[in-house]
Amino acid sequence: MRYLKGILLLGLVFAFNPAKAADDSLLPADVMNYIGYGLIVFTLIVFVVVLLVVLRAFNALTKVVLKSQGYTEEQIAAEMKPAKKEKKDNSQVWNKLLSLRPLSEEKDLLMEHEYDGIQELDNPTPSWFMFLFYSTIVFAVCYLLIYHVFGIGQLQYDEYKTEVAQADIAKKEYLSKQANRVDETTVKLTKDPAVLASGQAIFKQNCVVCHGQHAEGKVGPNLTDDFWLHGNKINDLFKTIKYGVLTKGMLSWEKTLSPKQISDVANYVKSLHGTNPPNPKEPQGIKMLDVDSTKAVTKALKKA
Repeated sequence: MRYLKGILLLGLVFAFNPAKAADDSLLPADVMNYIGYGLIVFTLIVFVVVLLVVLRAFNALTKVVLKSQGYTEEQIAAEMKPAKKEKKDNSQVWNKLLSLRPLSEEKDLLMEHEYDGIQELDNPTPSWFMFLFYSTIVFAVCYLLIYHVFGIGQLQYDEYKTEVAQADIAKKEYLSKQANRVDETTVKLTKDPAVLASGQAIFKQNCVVCHGQHAEGKVGPNLTDDFWLHGNKINDLFKTIKYGVLTKGMLSWEKTLSPKQISDVANYVKSLHGTNPPNPKEPQGIKMLDVDSTKAVTKALKKA
């Protein structure tokens, strides 16, 4: 009983903690909630205590009834002690599933044949094992026919070549998408022959009317000298080609050319600097240094 009293006392202390309830930092609503939770906990503790008392009283009453019926102390203890459940023998289940015979039946499996004191058991290989064995033979025959006789499937080296070809196609698609994401802030100066050849083809198809066959200048300015109207950096050229300069008669090519094509043309124009074509147009704009070329030379010197 002293344990039950201790539990009840602990529940009372938790439910009605005067120090917690008198805390100035708690609002009245918080205090009421705390008291409510304490009452719930105290009620649960009381319920558990009452349940334990009832069970204990029931056990005592059961012992009295059994003793009045002539049961001895050993018999009463046996009756009060809960019976243990018998454990199932899982080995029997596995033996049935795997078609195995237990060691206890080994004597029944002995064959009459005996040699040099050695006896043989009549215990054939389980059917499930034989099924797996024959299935591996069927798989090997099918594999041989598919991959080595009829050539329906690809061997490792052929599969490798196919995957490399697919990777090359995916790489080209990726690079083409990346190239079309370039703009006036991300365009880079390059001297790649493929890029310059592409830019030259686009220039001759769209730009020679205003700038001449060799960019010497006609209606538009000369693109080979040191004088520029709207900047001579690769970013400036890209921006001029992309958006145009309507006040100067320069059309916007944003809707006609892709970002990659604009980048190719800009790089081709940069490559024409200092080529000195015949019959050049008079200089227009402000004389500027070739900033991009200067940067490229500086980087090369630093690396050297």
